[in-house]
Amino acid sequence: MSDTSKNRKYRPATLAVRAGQSRGLEQEHSEPIYTTSSFVFDSAEQAAARFSYQEAGNVYSRFTNPTVSVFEKRLAALEGGQTCVGTASGMSAMLSICMAGLAAGDHIVSSRSIFGASQMLINQVLAGFDVSSSFVELSNLDAWRAALTKQTKMVFFETPTNPLTELGDIAAISELVHAYNPDILVVVDNCFCTPILQRPLEFGADVVMHSATKFIDGQGRCVGGAIVGSEEFVGEKVFSFMRTAGPSMSPFNAWVFAKGLETMPLRVNQASDNAMQLAQWLSEQAGVEHVFYPGLESHPQYELAKKQQSKAGAVVSFTLKGGQAAAWELINKTQLLSITANLGDTRTTITHPYTTTHARWTEQQKLSAGIVDGLLRVAVGLEDVADIIDDINF
Repeated sequence: MSDTSKNRKYRPATLAVRAGQSRGLEQEHSEPIYTTSSFVFDSAEQAAARFSYQEAGNVYSRFTNPTVSVFEKRLAALEGGQTCVGTASGMSAMLSICMAGLAAGDHIVSSRSIFGASQMLINQVLAGFDVSSSFVELSNLDAWRAALTKQTKMVFFETPTNPLTELGDIAAISELVHAYNPDILVVVDNCFCTPILQRPLEFGADVVMHSATKFIDGQGRCVGGAIVGSEEFVGEKVFSFMRTAGPSMSPFNAWVFAKGLETMPLRVNQASDNAMQLAQWLSEQAGVEHVFYPGLESHPQYELAKKQQSKAGAVVSFTLKGGQAAAWELINKTQLLSITANLGDTRTTITHPYTTTHARWTEQQKLSAGIVDGLLRVAVGLEDVADIIDDINF
């Protein structure tokens, strides 16, 4: 199977393994890594045609590379998008979307519950380019509606959120935004679920972004990002920004990510099953004040999770009654879990969001987003879940 097999509708597990590859003259079974900065042309005429987009083909690895192309085509097929652009990191993916879709004087509406660096990008970097912003409660549709203005060009949210696993109703938010103005871009960060558990474009979103560093890689090896959407926006505007500004994905990282996609269905489903068992166990522990996990019936958006996700995901957060002292004590006594802020790994990780991922937020911002000092986030991996529980057991 190569990317010419679009005439047949394959299921996600097959797309994850097969989509995007076009075999070369050597008929390689596994896609190669093209570690070259530039490409040679047959003639001056062909070079001119390539540079002017009159002929498709490779030009320079900053913006055209066969290995990166395999990854991009494979992820686009999984997400159900027309095209994909790979980037150097998840944050460069978000920056590329904003620089391609916003201009001075524009307005962006974002969920209040987003990754710390994402909020800093909106509050500080975009503000420096005269882009105004509003932050709303993710689940409050009236708040989304009230925040929209004539200057709004983009809305952005994660679902589930990091770290409290709050859900945004993708269909409802997309519908109300497009009813107000069909030209407003609805951008969804699908990092936590991946297309294995959730496909935002099917629910009305316009653009999907990923930190490929997380579940796409799956083993904590490389940093990268990706953007999936329409040919008009992603294929032209985002690609043009990436080509000019250069937040490019390296061929080696793209090869790692393409390989990561091959096993992603297995990894994400197993990690989600493990997380469900961990969440159920945590909810029964006397020292735990609250468990945040969409797979639990106690989660306020349990029904929404069943509607737009196939499983609840691999991230479980919980608060301890003893605050930061209790949280740090639990972290410091673990022997199996990795103390790191990364997630999506085969190895289970644990972090204290208040002093790590959201450390740069003000106290008021943390309070508004529910990031309290007793909160812990566990990104569940592929170890035996009984061993994970034994390591946390207090």
